[in-house]
Amino acid sequence: MKSIKKRLAINFMLVVFFSVLFFEILLINFVKQYYYKNVEDVLTNQITISSEFYSRYFSSATLEDNVLDNVDVFWKQTPAQVQIIDLSGKVLMDSIGVTYKEPIETNDVKSALKGQKGTWIGKVNYDDYDVMAVAYPLKTDKKIVGVLRFITSLKEVNNGIQRIAFLFLSIGALVILVSGVVSIILANTITEPIKELTCVAEKMALGNFRVRSKKRFDDEIGKLSDTFNFMAQEIVKKDQLKNEFISSVSHEIRTPLTAIKGWAILLNKEEFEDKETMREGLKIIEEESERLTAMVEELLDFSKFVSGKITLKKEKINMENLIEYIEKYMGPRAERENIYFNVDYEKHIIPMCVDENRIKQVLINVLDNAFKFTNKGGRVDFFVKQEGEYLNMFVKDNGCGISSEDLPKIKEKFYKGKNSKSKNGIGLSICDEIIKLHGGELIIESKLNKGTTVHIKLPMKRKK
Repeated sequence: MKSIKKRLAINFMLVVFFSVLFFEILLINFVKQYYYKNVEDVLTNQITISSEFYSRYFSSATLEDNVLDNVDVFWKQTPAQVQIIDLSGKVLMDSIGVTYKEPIETNDVKSALKGQKGTWIGKVNYDDYDVMAVAYPLKTDKKIVGVLRFITSLKEVNNGIQRIAFLFLSIGALVILVSGVVSIILANTITEPIKELTCVAEKMALGNFRVRSKKRFDDEIGKLSDTFNFMAQEIVKKDQLKNEFISSVSHEIRTPLTAIKGWAILLNKEEFEDKETMREGLKIIEEESERLTAMVEELLDFSKFVSGKITLKKEKINMENLIEYIEKYMGPRAERENIYFNVDYEKHIIPMCVDENRIKQVLINVLDNAFKFTNKGGRVDFFVKQEGEYLNMFVKDNGCGISSEDLPKIKEKFYKGKNSKSKNGIGLSICDEIIKLHGGELIIESKLNKGTTVHIKLPMKRKK
């Protein structure tokens, strides 16, 4: 497996290498073209002077006669090799004595025969190095009578270009070397924080959520570091809430079990004959068993919601009947606890497609909380009204209320409020999940020592 550091360094080096190579080739070609152009310009200047000299002073005789009588005139104007070529491409004179069996048909000669200057670079059989040839037309009375050709070796020019190319390549190699060192340093600035994050993640995977990642730079990796630290902090909080939840549930389960066990031991004694006490004990056992069953069912519900296995059994129901059921269900408790319970709802609510038992569960849980946190002589209002596409149900009490610190967390799993009457911390979480599964919303507003309002919004039509 290749490390990120190695891949970053290699990729960076490849980019630098190809960039340097591209510019090296560009620069060397530019230098080559520059030197070749200078050689061409010198030859062009010399050959132009020679051609004009010929047209001015030697045009009265034929080209062949001039070659025989005035041959030295042309090559004394330049240190280059000089050739005089007739219209057929045959070499009439060569200053270094090279003989040609075939006519010369290079591009420079063809251009000169058409009346233009021609340039050619290539190999010749009498020199080991490339040569440059510049050909120019010779004219008599403005008519082309032949071609004057200057040839020079590119040995010294190419040697100069090679020296410059070697210098450029050396500089390029130095740049690549320095870039390699820089790339490793840059790769370290990226990979070292990632290594630290990986180390922190491994420790978290082993259960150490107290470890924290050190933020080095305010960039994407720094943001990832902050996210890791926030995640660990939230896990610690959730773990603490879970432990508190387990402790709370254990305590709540232990209470009815203690009562059941105590009365069972008492009633199991042979000498026990007080029927009134027996009935009272059996009644307590029954009530505590029901309370224990309710706790277990709540825990099972919570487990289903967490695992995503909960399903709703929706059917079209009359909401007015459901509201009347809730009123009858909670009415006796209100009388027993001396709390004024007011129920008010609009008539002719259209039938809604909901899971009736789950909605009952939500309303009973919310009203149970309202009664629990309202003192004797207090008031609990339950009213329902239609607004637009939603059915709005409100449960309002004038009880002890919820602190601003607890309010944002009251629907979180495992969260148990600071009030001594708070239970295991999953009831409201389950209610919130049920309402969300119906496409609705559960909103809680409260002020400490003034009361609480729970607003349940249910869509009256199924969303497409």
